[in-house]
Order: sequence, then structure tokens, then C-alpha cells
Amino acid sequence: MASKVGPAAGAMSLVEMKEFASFPAGTQRYIRRALDIGLERHDAVKLWSRDVVEAASIKAQAKMYERLEEIRVLVPDDSGLDAVEPFMMPLVTLSAFDLGQGRLESFSAYRFLYERLVGPSVRPWLPSAFCAAAALPHLHPDKRRKLLQSISEAAATAPGWSSRAPAFYPQWVDKVEVAAN
Repeated sequence: MASKVGPAAGAMSLVEMKEFASFPAGTQRYIRRALDIGLERHDAVKLWSRDVVEAASIKAQAKMYERLEEIRVLVPDDSGLDAVEPFMMPLVTLSAFDLGQGRLESFSAYRFLYERLVGPSVRPWLPSAFCAAAALPHLHPDKRRKLLQSISEAAATAPGWSSRAPAFYPQWVDKVEVAAN
């Protein structure tokens, strides 16, 4: 779904669609599911659960995502350290949860999800939150290594960030059976 109409929004939607298409299928599924939960678009248990274990996982994710509204409100307007602690701790905790699910395999997948869950104003804070969450001991050392190596130097040291809202929000797509003629 595109949020704006016009050539620039259409071009951005295509760029974002291509990025989303570059993620593994499991990552794509997790991002769509997370957006349904975090943006309260659909009944995620009904739409996404294939069994009781997955239903329990979705309920746990929904419980964690209750903090999203708090995080959205607390995104600092500047880099003042007085606003960092109340914002970063819930963001790192939520990020650690998502990275611990094993479906977000790179910084780009994490960034793609979180700039949609929280909004474009979170972009300057995502490298720090990602690195903090990816370095926590709840992840296997090999997983930590892979995640931390996925963030480019350019992403970690960017001098500025776009405030443009994402244009593409992936959603559930029903499978269509193709009949053989």
C-alpha cells in the first residue's frame, strides 16, 4: 500500500518493494506479521497462526508490542542525552525480542520493519538500538556475529537521515491456486 500518490511516491514504493523482495521468505513473513500486530491491521492470530505454538508466539509478540505506542511518543527530537534513556531502553528491549525470534537476519530487515512500526523519526536511533540488541547475550554468539556484521559502516555512521515516511507497507497476500489446463 502506498501512502502518497504521485511519481516520487511511486518510485519510492518500487524501491521499497525491491528491498522487501530481497529478504528471505521467512523474513518477509515475519515483517508482514509484525506490521499486522504492531499497526493493529488484522487479527494476527487468526491470519498468521498455523498451529498452537505459532498462536502463542503471536500473542507473546502482541504483548511485547504494547510498548510501541510509548516508544513512538518518546522518540527524541534531537540527540540530547536527557531523552535517550526513557526511549532507548524500551526500543532495545523490543528490538532484542524481534532479533531473538530469528527471522530478522540483517540490519536492513530490522530497519525496514522498525521505520514502519515506529515511524521515520526513529531512523537516527536504529543503528544504536540494533547494535545494542544484537550484542545481548540471549542470542547465540554466531547469530550475534552475523547480525552485527550486517550493519554497514555507512548505516552506522550516517551523517543524517531522511524524515520521509515509508511508502510501502507489505501485507498478507492470499495464495491463488493456478489450475492446469
